[in-house]
Amino acid sequence: MINSQDIKNGVCIRMDGRLYFVIEFLHVKPGKGNTIMRVKFKDVVDGRVLERRFNIGEKLEDVRVERRPYQYLYADGQDYIFMNQETYEQVPIAHDLITGVDFLKEGMVCDVVSDASNDTILFAELPTKVELAIAYTEPGLKGDTATNTLKPAKLETGAEIRVPLFINEGEIVRVDTRDGSYCERVR
Repeated sequence: MINSQDIKNGVCIRMDGRLYFVIEFLHVKPGKGNTIMRVKFKDVVDGRVLERRFNIGEKLEDVRVERRPYQYLYADGQDYIFMNQETYEQVPIAHDLITGVDFLKEGMVCDVVSDASNDTILFAELPTKVELAIAYTEPGLKGDTATNTLKPAKLETGAEIRVPLFINEGEIVRVDTRDGSYCERVR
């Protein structure tokens, strides 16, 4: 159990039979009355954001979570097979539990977050930025660097993103996995 005043970002809480991560908290001392904690939670399963208030001293059930590096091996139907980097155990993870799954390629190392009490996998998280090759895009023309116009490009993983006009097929680009945006060209 954890007191409401001990809540910090990243803490995992079990409420109403569901698991939530704290994404934002605020200690509020109104002019009159008791101090409260205003907390924003993110649901582990479906990603919905929930806001709640707690009185100081209120008890909450905290969940111990572990982050471990797992390497992506291959896809098997709707599941993706990952290997624990420490024990070499292979674990299937459902498509819905992987954030940024469109940018996942074989051999990539991801953080897998699991409930420490029963070893249930909560979700897998790709690095925030990954480097991928451009599989197909329209050829760029010399001098197309002046404007910030974007064109569609297909990555080696099959995902489509928008890239600047000067990017050509075969080049490697850095992509933000959170929103699928182009960051920069890798030389």
